[in-house]
Amino acid sequence: MPSTEASKAIINPTTIAEDHIHVVAAIIWSNPLRQQFLISQRQKGKHLEDYWEFPGGKLEKKESPWQCLQRELREEVNILPNRASPFMQVYYRYPERNILLDTWLVDEYEGEIKAREQQAIMWIDITQADDYRFPPADIPIIEAIRNSGKAGT
Repeated sequence: MPSTEASKAIINPTTIAEDHIHVVAAIIWSNPLRQQFLISQRQKGKHLEDYWEFPGGKLEKKESPWQCLQRELREEVNILPNRASPFMQVYYRYPERNILLDTWLVDEYEGEIKAREQQAIMWIDITQADDYRFPPADIPIIEAIRNSGKAGT
């Protein structure tokens, strides 16, 4: 990913444009040692199709980020988070839309992970992240995981 694209991201913004789309995403760890996290592939016909991303989705009206996280993870990967904490926010301006990406670390959940929307999903460790194409807004998150010791590498 060219550094110019990642440099368009604003980390933990204090102000953002009103016309943004608020997206909540989860960094779901495979075990307490945080060795691997779950990624899913965007479907054909969607913005950034075939890119890999963290599971999640758009915040609905009158929904908190926590409620969105619970709903999206149930809908997409069949789990309900029990314990999660905010990780970081990224504001990114794509040519066609502005997004605020609100990421959460999920350490405990109920249910068995399975794709419920016919998307591909897989567990990877941080050393494998460069082998997958992530949306530009996700790159600062990957870098933060890599640099923060949040992955058991």
